[in-house]
Amino acid sequence: MRTILICAFATFMASCSQKSITAESNMEKSSLKTQEATTDVASETVTVTNFHDFSVPSLDESAKLNMADYKGKKILVVNVASKCGYTPQYEGLQKLHEQYGNQVQIIGFPCNQFMGQEPGGKEEIASFCKKNYGVTFPLATKIDVNGKDQHPIYKWLTSASENQVGTFKVSWNFNKFLIDENGKLIAHYGSGVKPMSEELIAAIN
Repeated sequence: MRTILICAFATFMASCSQKSITAESNMEKSSLKTQEATTDVASETVTVTNFHDFSVPSLDESAKLNMADYKGKKILVVNVASKCGYTPQYEGLQKLHEQYGNQVQIIGFPCNQFMGQEPGGKEEIASFCKKNYGVTFPLATKIDVNGKDQHPIYKWLTSASENQVGTFKVSWNFNKFLIDENGKLIAHYGSGVKPMSEELIAAIN
């Protein structure tokens, strides 16, 4: 009789132990599913914007400049102005365009935020660039590169949370941003870095 009771008790304990293991296993699986679900939700809400996703009207607003059209080559973004001490850099930008246009796409972004040095309208800006420097690379419509009306392109260029590289300040006209062939930011250059400088050409090559 004692032997029967011992066997029954052992069977009961084994059954409880197995149920406990099964319950813990189910809880672990349930927790794992919850973690997976959380990860899935997070992946759906986090979006990393690529520079190639942007577009902006051209200076004459007759067409859009789609950054995706320049995939496969680097892009040099420059905020330009017609009445600045750095305005002669247009000459260097045009030379860079002519000599390295197969490797880098230059895009000028007229901006009037620095001491009002780009006051003209689109026709005046286009005429000035063509007449004085023979500019043939594309110019975007006039935009703000800083402040509350900052264009989304420049928000991306200057914000680490957007470009995943770093935070930068556009301090004056003719700042330069270089983007690689895949739409990732490479570097920011101040106004003093000339378009045909060894530093910039080395980065393009």
